[in-house]
Amino acid sequence: MKIKLILLVMGIILGVSKEVVEEKVDDFMIIGVSVETTNQDGQAAQDMSGLWQKFFTEGVSNRIANKTSEDVFVLYTDYEKDYKGRYTAIIGHKVHSVDEVPEGLMGWTFQGGNYLKLTAKGEVPGSVVNVWNEVWSKDEALHRRYTVDYEVYGPDSQKGPNSEVNVFIAVD
Repeated sequence: MKIKLILLVMGIILGVSKEVVEEKVDDFMIIGVSVETTNQDGQAAQDMSGLWQKFFTEGVSNRIANKTSEDVFVLYTDYEKDYKGRYTAIIGHKVHSVDEVPEGLMGWTFQGGNYLKLTAKGEVPGSVVNVWNEVWSKDEALHRRYTVDYEVYGPDSQKGPNSEVNVFIAVD
């Protein structure tokens, strides 16, 4: 009960949604494309735009045969220290195996753990950026692990002002 109250209050403080849920995530695998970037001086916005362009123009989604779903995952991992340092951003799909990775793509295996699941609601990408800005402003209070954080772009992510994107933050 205490955890649920804390999460509800956190959702109100973050202003992202009423849906802040603690969730246990199992280990998972991703195949996709990546870039090393930083949030300093707007670099991530530029790099992520290029990565999304690469994902779509090179037909990455169509080249991944063993997807678990059509949901697109955007992951942030290999953190230098925290959100102010360098990290790796990945766009791809969750897969059953990384044994056979198409040429030009990469495969990753991530260890699961405890996550906070926040729901960004509204126009994409603005609503997602707002969630991250709020997460960064509450960084210490969230007790982030900085292992892998990620966003899930499912069917509800393309509904204009009614879009929803789930954002998962690794926590202790």
